[in-house]
Amino acid sequence: MCVGRHAWQRDRRKPASSAPGEDLDFRLVGEVVEITVLVQFGSHRGLQGSHIGGHNVYFYNVSAGERELAVANVWEATMRRWDRLLDSYIEEYRARGVSLQSVAYTEARLNRWGRWLKGRRPRVGIERIDAEMIRRYVSNCSSFRAKATVYATLSTMRGFGDYLVRQGLWKINPLCWMKGPKVTPYSRLPKRIDHAHMEAMWREAANRRGKYTSHLWVTVLAMLYGSGLRRGELERMNLDAFDRTEGTLRIDGRKTGRERCVPLPEMVLRCLEAYLPLRHNQLEEAGSCGECALLVSRSGKRLTGGAISNGIHAISRRAQVPIHSLHQFRHSCASDLLESGVHLAQVQRILGHCGIGTTVRYVHIADPQRRAAMKLHPINDWLPQQRVIA
Repeated sequence: MCVGRHAWQRDRRKPASSAPGEDLDFRLVGEVVEITVLVQFGSHRGLQGSHIGGHNVYFYNVSAGERELAVANVWEATMRRWDRLLDSYIEEYRARGVSLQSVAYTEARLNRWGRWLKGRRPRVGIERIDAEMIRRYVSNCSSFRAKATVYATLSTMRGFGDYLVRQGLWKINPLCWMKGPKVTPYSRLPKRIDHAHMEAMWREAANRRGKYTSHLWVTVLAMLYGSGLRRGELERMNLDAFDRTEGTLRIDGRKTGRERCVPLPEMVLRCLEAYLPLRHNQLEEAGSCGECALLVSRSGKRLTGGAISNGIHAISRRAQVPIHSLHQFRHSCASDLLESGVHLAQVQRILGHCGIGTTVRYVHIADPQRRAAMKLHPINDWLPQQRVIA
């Protein structure tokens, strides 16, 4: 079945069959004629065929120009259906409660896949997308890409393939049997920020122009390093999440599904106590006293994740500190806590890890017990004897 504009739009009568075995059915749907080939027939001088979306569709007694226009309209209708399916899937995906950033990444990957399909010749319909075509696309978009990026692309496509199966467009999802590159998330040690670099960034933040701006960025640094917050958690944090009496911070569980309450170090508490009066004055000046966000910009609006990243990277450049990601503050928090002798389970609760296996990787860079064990190595007893011999 296919949809297209052609000569049959001008009269809605069924054309007379001119050869045995021909049986065509058609009906008008709005301004578009829907044609169904009921019985396969051989070539006939009155019929001209086109291969559209994997289906043989025949147009009766039409010119070449009309046939090309019909093919183009059929393909446009097919890709409009792709766009409608994608919009419907994104709505379903958003309803799961995932972050807006994850929704945007998913939509961008699927849009990229759709653009690639639209550029294929001969054109292929949604129902005719097979494993070989998917393999070619993945190979095409994997050049000069990290393994994690390719793995995420396959995962996104697999989810959309399951949706197409639920919609009845695919009988099976070939992506279920396609394995992506082997990604070992803990193969690399987390990158921490040493104390000298951390102090340099704090000094640079304190020297920012404007009293409110300097207090704001010192508070941001204190919360990132002092409590091991993720950037999204810091962005979404509201004023009522800070309990002054108990000295704790309530952190949402959008990523893990579990809310947690983290006691704050004395330094972080002092930074917050100094920042909050200035925040109130800034909101009054901007006329935004109803803003509930804990961290606000000079315009009185919530400090976005992008603004937090840009501000921290600007501070690191001025302080000549190599910072690749805000997540390094979280890595530094976990590593320094473990190095100070904090139990692994407590670090897991502070960071909000679902499984302790995620926290264990920090033991490789900060393990006081291992350092103490190596001090007992017999080779350490040789040093005095070697000095005496020398």
